[in-house]
Amino acid sequence: MITVEKIDTFTGHRDCVYALENTNENHRFFSAAGDGFVVRWNLQKPDVGEMIAKVGHSVYSMVYIPAENHLWIIENFEGIHVIDIETKKELKTLKLAPTNYFDIQVYQNIAFVAGGDGVISIIDCDNLNFIKHIKASEMSARCISINPVEREFAVGFSDNTIKIFDLQTYQLKQVIEAHLNSVFTLKYSPNFRYLLSGSRDARLKVWDVEQKYALEKEIVAHTFAINDIVYSPDYKYFATCSMDKSVKIWNAESFKLLKVIDRARHAGHGTSVNKVLWTKFNNQIVSASDDRTISVWELNF
Repeated sequence: MITVEKIDTFTGHRDCVYALENTNENHRFFSAAGDGFVVRWNLQKPDVGEMIAKVGHSVYSMVYIPAENHLWIIENFEGIHVIDIETKKELKTLKLAPTNYFDIQVYQNIAFVAGGDGVISIIDCDNLNFIKHIKASEMSARCISINPVEREFAVGFSDNTIKIFDLQTYQLKQVIEAHLNSVFTLKYSPNFRYLLSGSRDARLKVWDVEQKYALEKEIVAHTFAINDIVYSPDYKYFATCSMDKSVKIWNAESFKLLKVIDRARHAGHGTSVNKVLWTKFNNQIVSASDDRTISVWELNF
């Protein structure tokens, strides 16, 4: 049994909110949107947003580096901005090709960037130099997930495939004909046994990593595109969010649906839910939407 209580709605962005990211404090998080604003929020002081950065174009993805207290923001059509959170100063920038950038992930001081031109850019975080560009599709690279156990990373594309690459040589290892439409989100399970994928086809698929990514399970999870997948801090659950305006809570072992958070039941979002963040603060979930708002939900199991 799960009960859901809506704690608050954060307003302030002037366009669709696309990105959410953790900070080094459990009660704070970052958001970024189509308005180019990057904001830090405090779950203990609802709706008091603190401007961290402003860029000229929309931001679909960002990644926080705890060791340095830096935030890497990837601005569409421009490139990477490295922000010192303490001073809110821009430390470094890296110009990228003029396209959309849908995801950035960092592993062991290497950044992996998914571009709208089908290119995966691999970047040395220390000196902001390019290590490699992988042109893997004529269509957009949409999402990246890293598996250090198998030393590989997975990339979802708008050509409906998931491509698996070697984490050290960056060579293509496998192509999975995964979905009937664009692959919008990928997440390895916490034990790296499974890869979960969500698509514009509204399907959630579970791939068995140890069986060469054999399809373990297919779930008609939403009525429209699945935009994001995130695990709970204790790894017992995961959440999906969708263009169908809902957030859904699932059992991480059985993949059974446990709860639907939507407008009818819980005064949820009025338009697409683009991103979800499962915080360590009071088991609260944060969701970001095309309706320009960020909602906060507290779950009790």
